[in-house]
Amino acid sequence: MPDRILVCVAWPYANYLLHVGQAAGAYLPADIFARYQRLAGNEVAMVSGSDCHGTPITVAADKEGVEPRVIVDRYHAKIVEVWERLGITFDLYTTTLTANHYETTQDIFLRLLERGLLYKHSQDQLFDPQAGRFLPDRYVEGTCPLCGYREARGDQCDSCGKMLDAIDLIEPRSRMTGARPEVRQSEHFFLKLTALEAQLREWASKQAHWRRNVLNFTLGMLDEGLQDRAITRDISWGVPVPVAGYEDKRIYVWFDAVIGYLSATKEWAASKGDPEAWKPFWLDPATRSYYFIGKDNIAFHTVIWPAMLAGYGDLNLPYDVPANQYVNYSAGQKQSKSKGTGTWMLDLLDAYSPDTVRFYLTTIMPETSDSEFREDELIRTNNDVLIATWGNLANRVIAMVHRNFEGSVPAPAALSPESTALVDEARRAFDTVGAEYGACRFRNALNEALKLAQAANKYLDDRAPWKAVKTDREHAGETLAVALNVINALKVLLHPVVPFSTAQLHADLAQGGTVLDQGWQYRPVAPGTQLPPPRPLYTKIESLPAEVAG
Repeated sequence: MPDRILVCVAWPYANYLLHVGQAAGAYLPADIFARYQRLAGNEVAMVSGSDCHGTPITVAADKEGVEPRVIVDRYHAKIVEVWERLGITFDLYTTTLTANHYETTQDIFLRLLERGLLYKHSQDQLFDPQAGRFLPDRYVEGTCPLCGYREARGDQCDSCGKMLDAIDLIEPRSRMTGARPEVRQSEHFFLKLTALEAQLREWASKQAHWRRNVLNFTLGMLDEGLQDRAITRDISWGVPVPVAGYEDKRIYVWFDAVIGYLSATKEWAASKGDPEAWKPFWLDPATRSYYFIGKDNIAFHTVIWPAMLAGYGDLNLPYDVPANQYVNYSAGQKQSKSKGTGTWMLDLLDAYSPDTVRFYLTTIMPETSDSEFREDELIRTNNDVLIATWGNLANRVIAMVHRNFEGSVPAPAALSPESTALVDEARRAFDTVGAEYGACRFRNALNEALKLAQAANKYLDDRAPWKAVKTDREHAGETLAVALNVINALKVLLHPVVPFSTAQLHADLAQGGTVLDQGWQYRPVAPGTQLPPPRPLYTKIESLPAEVAG
């Protein structure tokens, strides 16, 4: 029986362009994983959307003097353009502005309220006397009281990753006016995290398959003890609070954004004409749900969202949260939308082909530690690895079949021991590479696939069919037929990483349907297949193009 896999991907704020760190940290890993699972024959739903309620959006709108919807519409379109050009295969990419999302968020709010897990409480909040308004957490900056980072936000510190309350910041300042905020009281709804702490600790302690940093961070947070957390704010942009008397407040973005995974799955089900199709993905315990995020979002996906799910009841908790570290640039500086630093994805895709970008970003994917984006390394990787190890292998074998066998795949009478050994290695690679993809170790998966490409190159060099064809046509035919079969296997093994070029290669090998139709399996190219003329899979980059860094 096929597995059922839910792929949930972080919701980017629709207030700025996407940078390389976001793509390599969450969206490309999720796409590679989903593509592999589909090839393996599993039932997959991959969902996400633009977070339209975050205070970064209202901050941007205030700066421009426009309504938040103007900012959202502008940047949501840019985000979708990145997904299309980079080949990110969402089953649904939506927004938090849909009626479905509002209904789902309010349903969870009311269920938690009914079960005694929400309560009203007056709390101290920061008020900007110059602007004459309460400040949402993201409108406040200051020094983190835990690690001393001077540019911590009111909801979280980007340096130590800990969740914060704006009221606890040292020397807080308003991002609106720069003024020192005053402390005033306002009544809000709180999520009773303390009531769910023991249940969460029992659940989290069993997640031995999680990445060590994710598990350690989560258990450390639970060991420190959870604090109840306000889930409403004095703002006018967001999901309305479904309780009388709270018309001037909204559900806070950190509460409604994670609900987007559920609401998006419901929207996807409705869009395919089966409104109940979301239920197996959320109600069947056999379903595995994966959350692809950056390390700054671990707390919300391994503590806060599981608490909301557990409090609601009946809904699956995350199976895995393969959070990535940061991709830095310029001598370790963090890519950051909020600071306007980084390499923007649309600029990068203007300069390079999507598979070149995908391949390089996979090689630097920050799975266990921070990595660094370097454009000169992207060019070297394209020329010296993607082309030299893989692209040239496919191109030269197809070219030799055309040159020496009129483009018809040879039919060897028997296989030599070295040919049999290479075929066996190709067959085994589906287990080896598949295990790495399935465990969200995408750099390892790529390296294992490239080992097979290197073995095929050595096989060709050792047997030299360009020489053998002059004296032993059968020997040359066997070599080229085996090489084509291995290339057809590599096409599948590499497809999750470089889908555009492997789709082209699928056609160049005269295989019917799509790579997805072939599935995660070794399949020889039938003898006698007439191949179309060879086409280069990739283009060598001769020099550094115009600068793409933002």
